[in-house]
Amino acid sequence: MEPVWVNGSEIGAETIVAEIQNHPAVSVEDAEREARRALVVRELLRQEADRLGITAEPSVDAEGRRETEEEARIRRLLDDQIKVPEADEAACRRYYDNNQTKFRSPDLYEPMHILLSADAEQKETFQRAIEEAKGLIERLSERPGLFETIARERSDCPSASDGGRLGQVTRGQTTPEFETFLISLEEGQLCPVPVPTPYGVHIIRLERKVEGRTLPFEAVHKRIADYMQEASWRRAAAQYVSILVGRAQIAGVEIEGAESPLVQ
Repeated sequence: MEPVWVNGSEIGAETIVAEIQNHPAVSVEDAEREARRALVVRELLRQEADRLGITAEPSVDAEGRRETEEEARIRRLLDDQIKVPEADEAACRRYYDNNQTKFRSPDLYEPMHILLSADAEQKETFQRAIEEAKGLIERLSERPGLFETIARERSDCPSASDGGRLGQVTRGQTTPEFETFLISLEEGQLCPVPVPTPYGVHIIRLERKVEGRTLPFEAVHKRIADYMQEASWRRAAAQYVSILVGRAQIAGVEIEGAESPLVQ
Protein backbone atom coordinates (compact mmCIF):
# COMPACT_ATOMS: atom_id res chain seq x y z
CA MET A 1 0.00 0.00 0.00
CA GLU A 2 1.39 3.37 -1.05
CA PRO A 3 2.15 5.73 1.86
CA VAL A 4 0.93 9.31 2.15
CA TRP A 5 3.36 12.21 2.36
CA VAL A 6 2.54 15.54 4.01
CA ASN A 7 5.25 18.21 3.78
CA GLY A 8 7.88 15.48 3.80
CA SER A 9 6.37 13.49 6.69
CA GLU A 10 5.36 9.93 5.85
CA ILE A 11 2.10 8.29 6.91
CA GLY A 12 2.70 4.60 6.45
CA ALA A 13 0.49 1.71 5.38
CA GLU A 14 -0.03 0.44 8.93
CA THR A 15 -1.45 3.78 10.05
CA ILE A 16 -3.69 3.97 6.98
CA VAL A 17 -5.06 0.46 7.54
CA ALA A 18 -5.82 1.26 11.18
CA GLU A 19 -7.67 4.44 10.15
CA ILE A 20 -9.81 2.71 7.51
CA GLN A 21 -12.03 1.13 10.19
CA ASN A 22 -13.20 4.63 11.17
CA HIS A 23 -14.58 5.30 7.69
CA PRO A 24 -17.33 2.86 6.68
CA ALA A 25 -18.09 3.15 2.97
CA VAL A 26 -19.67 1.24 0.10
CA SER A 27 -16.28 -0.05 -1.02
CA VAL A 28 -12.82 -0.65 0.44
CA GLU A 29 -11.41 1.86 -2.04
CA ASP A 30 -13.75 4.59 -0.81
CA ALA A 31 -12.96 3.79 2.83
CA GLU A 32 -9.22 3.93 2.12
CA ARG A 33 -9.56 7.25 0.30
CA GLU A 34 -11.48 8.81 3.20
CA ALA A 35 -8.95 7.41 5.68
CA ARG A 36 -6.07 8.94 3.73
CA ARG A 37 -7.81 12.32 3.62
CA ALA A 38 -8.55 12.27 7.37
CA LEU A 39 -4.93 11.40 8.14
CA VAL A 40 -3.68 14.23 5.93
CA VAL A 41 -5.89 16.77 7.71
CA ARG A 42 -4.80 15.48 11.11
CA GLU A 43 -1.14 15.66 10.12
CA LEU A 44 -1.52 19.19 8.76
CA LEU A 45 -3.12 20.31 12.02
CA ARG A 46 -0.43 18.58 14.05
CA GLN A 47 2.30 20.25 12.01
CA GLU A 48 0.63 23.64 12.39
CA ALA A 49 0.39 23.13 16.16
CA ASP A 50 4.12 22.36 16.16
CA ARG A 51 4.88 25.46 14.10
CA LEU A 52 2.93 27.69 16.48
CA GLY A 53 4.29 26.02 19.60
CA ILE A 54 0.85 24.97 20.77
CA THR A 55 0.70 23.00 24.02
CA ALA A 56 -2.37 21.71 25.84
CA GLU A 57 -3.35 19.44 28.69
CA PRO A 58 -5.52 16.48 27.66
CA SER A 59 -9.06 16.73 29.04
CA VAL A 60 -11.38 13.98 30.27
CA ASP A 61 -14.98 13.84 29.06
CA ALA A 62 -18.08 13.03 31.09
CA GLU A 63 -17.61 9.31 30.41
CA GLY A 64 -14.05 9.28 31.65
CA ARG A 65 -12.36 9.14 28.23
CA ARG A 66 -9.08 11.03 28.15
CA GLU A 67 -7.79 12.88 25.10
CA THR A 68 -4.41 12.03 23.69
CA GLU A 69 -1.82 14.78 23.81
CA GLU A 70 -2.13 15.19 20.03
CA GLU A 71 -5.92 15.55 20.24
CA ALA A 72 -5.55 18.15 22.98
CA ARG A 73 -3.06 20.19 20.97
CA ILE A 74 -5.25 20.11 17.85
CA ARG A 75 -8.27 21.16 19.90
CA ARG A 76 -6.29 24.08 21.35
CA LEU A 77 -5.04 25.03 17.87
CA LEU A 78 -8.59 25.19 16.48
CA ASP A 79 -9.82 27.11 19.52
CA ASP A 80 -7.03 29.66 19.07
CA GLN A 81 -7.25 30.04 15.30
CA ILE A 82 -10.98 29.86 14.65
CA LYS A 83 -13.22 32.61 15.96
CA VAL A 84 -16.84 33.02 14.95
CA PRO A 85 -19.37 35.63 16.12
CA GLU A 86 -22.26 34.59 18.30
CA ALA A 87 -25.59 34.20 16.53
CA ASP A 88 -27.64 37.29 17.32
CA GLU A 89 -31.35 37.22 18.09
CA ALA A 90 -32.34 38.64 14.70
CA ALA A 91 -30.51 35.85 12.86
CA CYS A 92 -32.05 33.25 15.15
CA ARG A 93 -35.49 34.73 14.55
CA ARG A 94 -35.02 34.57 10.76
CA TYR A 95 -33.99 30.91 11.02
CA TYR A 96 -37.03 30.19 13.18
CA ASP A 97 -39.41 31.95 10.78
CA ASN A 98 -37.96 30.09 7.77
CA ASN A 99 -37.97 26.64 9.42
CA GLN A 100 -41.27 26.43 11.27
CA THR A 101 -41.73 22.71 10.61
CA LYS A 102 -38.54 21.92 12.56
CA PHE A 103 -40.05 23.38 15.70
CA ARG A 104 -43.45 21.73 15.60
CA SER A 105 -44.36 18.99 18.05
CA PRO A 106 -45.60 15.81 16.33
CA ASP A 107 -49.25 14.91 15.85
CA LEU A 108 -50.38 12.26 18.34
CA TYR A 109 -52.74 9.45 17.37
CA GLU A 110 -54.61 7.07 19.65
CA PRO A 111 -55.64 4.11 17.49
CA MET A 112 -57.48 0.91 18.31
CA HIS A 113 -57.00 -2.13 16.16
CA ILE A 114 -57.85 -5.77 15.67
CA LEU A 115 -55.09 -7.89 14.18
CA LEU A 116 -55.89 -11.03 12.25
CA SER A 117 -52.48 -12.66 12.08
CA ALA A 118 -51.64 -14.16 8.68
CA ASP A 119 -48.58 -14.80 6.53
CA ALA A 120 -48.72 -12.83 3.28
CA GLU A 121 -46.75 -15.62 1.60
CA GLN A 122 -49.63 -17.99 2.29
CA LYS A 123 -52.01 -16.41 -0.19
CA GLU A 124 -55.12 -18.45 0.61
CA THR A 125 -54.71 -17.98 4.36
CA PHE A 126 -54.06 -14.26 3.90
CA GLN A 127 -57.11 -13.86 1.68
CA ARG A 128 -59.28 -15.58 4.28
CA ALA A 129 -58.03 -13.08 6.87
CA ILE A 130 -58.94 -10.22 4.54
CA GLU A 131 -62.43 -11.62 4.00
CA GLU A 132 -62.91 -12.09 7.74
CA ALA A 133 -61.75 -8.51 8.32
CA LYS A 134 -64.27 -7.24 5.77
CA GLY A 135 -67.04 -9.04 7.62
CA LEU A 136 -65.95 -7.60 10.96
CA ILE A 137 -65.73 -4.10 9.51
CA GLU A 138 -69.28 -4.42 8.19
CA ARG A 139 -70.44 -5.58 11.60
CA LEU A 140 -68.61 -2.79 13.41
CA SER A 141 -70.01 -0.20 11.02
CA GLU A 142 -73.45 -1.16 12.27
CA ARG A 143 -72.49 -1.64 15.92
CA PRO A 144 -69.36 0.45 16.74
CA GLY A 145 -69.66 -0.32 20.44
CA LEU A 146 -68.57 -3.92 19.82
CA PHE A 147 -65.00 -2.94 18.89
CA GLU A 148 -63.46 -3.62 22.30
CA THR A 149 -65.34 -6.89 22.71
CA ILE A 150 -64.28 -8.19 19.29
CA ALA A 151 -60.70 -7.04 19.87
CA ARG A 152 -60.54 -8.98 23.15
CA GLU A 153 -62.03 -12.09 21.53
CA ARG A 154 -60.38 -12.08 18.11
CA SER A 155 -57.29 -9.88 17.92
CA ASP A 156 -53.91 -11.64 17.74
CA CYS A 157 -52.09 -8.59 19.16
CA PRO A 158 -51.18 -8.25 22.87
CA SER A 159 -53.27 -5.06 22.81
CA ALA A 160 -56.33 -7.35 22.73
CA SER A 161 -56.27 -7.41 26.52
CA ASP A 162 -56.89 -3.65 26.46
CA GLY A 163 -59.66 -3.78 23.88
CA GLY A 164 -57.27 -3.16 20.98
CA ARG A 165 -55.89 0.15 22.29
CA LEU A 166 -52.35 0.94 21.17
CA GLY A 167 -51.87 4.08 23.26
CA GLN A 168 -50.39 7.22 21.73
CA VAL A 169 -48.29 6.87 18.57
CA THR A 170 -46.62 9.33 16.23
CA ARG A 171 -45.59 9.07 12.61
CA GLY A 172 -42.89 6.46 12.10
CA GLN A 173 -43.90 4.28 15.04
CA THR A 174 -46.16 1.91 13.11
CA THR A 175 -45.70 0.10 9.81
CA PRO A 176 -45.97 2.32 6.70
CA GLU A 177 -49.15 0.56 5.61
CA PHE A 178 -50.80 1.02 9.00
CA GLU A 179 -49.71 4.67 9.19
CA THR A 180 -51.00 5.53 5.70
CA PHE A 181 -54.53 4.61 6.67
CA LEU A 182 -54.31 5.84 10.27
CA ILE A 183 -53.38 9.44 9.42
CA SER A 184 -56.23 9.67 6.93
CA LEU A 185 -58.90 8.93 9.54
CA GLU A 186 -61.00 11.39 11.50
CA GLU A 187 -61.50 11.02 15.24
CA GLY A 188 -63.89 8.17 15.96
CA GLN A 189 -63.74 6.87 12.37
CA LEU A 190 -63.46 3.18 11.54
CA CYS A 191 -61.19 2.47 8.57
CA PRO A 192 -63.60 1.21 5.88
CA VAL A 193 -61.19 -1.36 4.44
CA PRO A 194 -58.86 -4.02 5.88
CA VAL A 195 -55.24 -2.92 6.19
CA PRO A 196 -52.70 -5.59 5.19
CA THR A 197 -49.23 -5.37 6.78
CA PRO A 198 -46.34 -7.82 7.28
CA TYR A 199 -47.99 -8.90 10.54
CA GLY A 200 -51.36 -9.74 9.06
CA VAL A 201 -54.60 -7.88 8.42
CA HIS A 202 -55.68 -4.98 10.63
CA ILE A 203 -59.00 -3.36 11.41
CA ILE A 204 -58.28 0.19 12.56
CA ARG A 205 -60.27 2.83 14.37
CA LEU A 206 -58.89 6.23 15.36
CA GLU A 207 -60.14 7.14 18.80
CA ARG A 208 -58.38 10.50 19.21
CA LYS A 209 -55.93 12.80 17.46
CA VAL A 210 -53.98 15.61 19.08
CA GLU A 211 -52.64 18.12 16.58
CA GLY A 212 -48.99 19.10 16.99
CA ARG A 213 -48.19 22.72 17.70
CA THR A 214 -45.38 25.05 16.78
CA LEU A 215 -43.13 25.70 19.75
CA PRO A 216 -42.70 29.41 20.61
CA PHE A 217 -39.47 31.12 19.61
CA GLU A 218 -38.51 31.65 23.25
CA ALA A 219 -38.58 27.89 23.87
CA VAL A 220 -36.14 27.11 21.03
CA HIS A 221 -34.01 30.28 20.91
CA LYS A 222 -31.01 28.71 22.64
CA ARG A 223 -31.19 25.56 20.52
CA ILE A 224 -31.18 27.67 17.35
CA ALA A 225 -28.32 29.84 18.58
CA ASP A 226 -26.22 26.78 19.44
CA TYR A 227 -26.94 25.21 16.05
CA MET A 228 -26.05 28.38 14.13
CA GLN A 229 -22.89 28.86 16.19
CA GLU A 230 -21.78 25.30 15.50
CA ALA A 231 -22.57 25.59 11.79
CA SER A 232 -20.54 28.81 11.57
CA TRP A 233 -17.64 27.16 13.38
CA ARG A 234 -17.66 24.17 11.03
CA ARG A 235 -17.60 26.41 7.97
CA ALA A 236 -14.73 28.42 9.42
CA ALA A 237 -12.85 25.24 10.33
CA ALA A 238 -13.28 23.92 6.79
CA GLN A 239 -11.91 27.17 5.38
CA TYR A 240 -8.97 27.05 7.80
CA VAL A 241 -8.06 23.51 6.79
CA SER A 242 -8.44 24.44 3.11
CA ILE A 243 -5.78 27.10 3.62
CA LEU A 244 -3.42 24.56 5.20
CA VAL A 245 -4.07 22.13 2.35
CA GLY A 246 -3.48 24.82 -0.26
CA ARG A 247 0.02 25.62 0.96
CA ALA A 248 1.09 22.03 1.74
CA GLN A 249 3.02 19.47 -0.30
CA ILE A 250 0.84 16.34 -0.31
CA ALA A 251 1.39 13.03 -2.12
CA GLY A 252 -0.53 9.75 -2.04
CA VAL A 253 -4.05 11.21 -1.96
CA GLU A 254 -6.18 13.93 -3.52
CA ILE A 255 -7.67 16.27 -0.95
CA GLU A 256 -9.79 19.40 -1.24
CA GLY A 257 -10.22 20.81 2.23
CA ALA A 258 -11.75 19.70 5.51
CA GLU A 259 -12.62 16.09 4.88
CA SER A 260 -12.08 14.89 8.42
CA PRO A 261 -14.22 14.21 11.47
CA LEU A 262 -11.95 16.65 13.30
CA VAL A 263 -13.69 19.60 11.68
CA GLN A 264 -17.01 18.22 10.46
